[in-house]
Amino acid sequence: MKNLKTAVIIPCYNEELSIAGVVEDFKKVLPKAEIYVYDNNSTDKTSQAARKAGAIVRREEYQGKGNVVRRMFADIEADIYVMSDGDKTYDIAKTPLLIKELLDNNLDMVIGARKEVDLAAYRVGHRWGNAALTGLVQYFFNHPLTDMLSGFRVFSRRFVKTFPAQSGGFEIETELTVHALASRIPMAEVDTDYFARPQGSVSKLSTFKDGFRILLMIVTLIKEERPLMFFSLIALAFFVLSLLIGIPVLGEYLQTGLVPKFPRAILAMGIMICAVVSLFVGFILDSLSKSRHEMRRLHYLNYRLPEK
Repeated sequence: MKNLKTAVIIPCYNEELSIAGVVEDFKKVLPKAEIYVYDNNSTDKTSQAARKAGAIVRREEYQGKGNVVRRMFADIEADIYVMSDGDKTYDIAKTPLLIKELLDNNLDMVIGARKEVDLAAYRVGHRWGNAALTGLVQYFFNHPLTDMLSGFRVFSRRFVKTFPAQSGGFEIETELTVHALASRIPMAEVDTDYFARPQGSVSKLSTFKDGFRILLMIVTLIKEERPLMFFSLIALAFFVLSLLIGIPVLGEYLQTGLVPKFPRAILAMGIMICAVVSLFVGFILDSLSKSRHEMRRLHYLNYRLPEK
């Protein structure tokens, strides 16, 4: 790795109690890396603590982790990027192992899959929410993923510089993962320990508010990346509803030759038309999605993987 430039990028918001320890831990395991801390409008002394520990401190005015990551990816030039949170919950000592996995297997992203060593590390809602959301992505993108929401990751330059960041908040990990899966970018997971926050430090993630935003991001990305599947499911729902409403009307017509419930028949026909339209929308958007994937792939191939 001596010829490779490594950058550690840490988005931060009110992590005065822990950020210095995170920076110092990274300096121990990656002594030649440049360590960047992006302060996202903290109201405490996060910036001062990070700067005193030896980090390069910058500021991002737009609030939200996704906005910070977008800015970091745009600003920083390196061959290998290591991303971590500033809350001292990740097993930073495993960073060289993640980098080795990236280089040895020609990967573009390695996720530090969290394995809790302290029951206080995960709130119950976070644990179940992560499992449910990760399972949803597993199903729709057919990948044996275990921890979609981990913020401890290693990236290649070509991943960072071709990632179309859209999300503004904690949905960023979802977008990073789905982008890799949808584009079939080589990635892997490495098990890492996950610790409880330092005493007095508080998680910024809201179980329900951010969980709903992450779910909405997953639905949006399925629509964007798998439009035929998405709109086919909608068409199927309309088709079944149309049959449920229309079959009794059709049965009555076959028996009596009359349609006494004419509004119901019109409703069933309208819903069936919606089913057909949804299916055709899926086919059209699927063609557009494939063209977009091809352009994204060509842009991605303009960058070379780091070589040891």
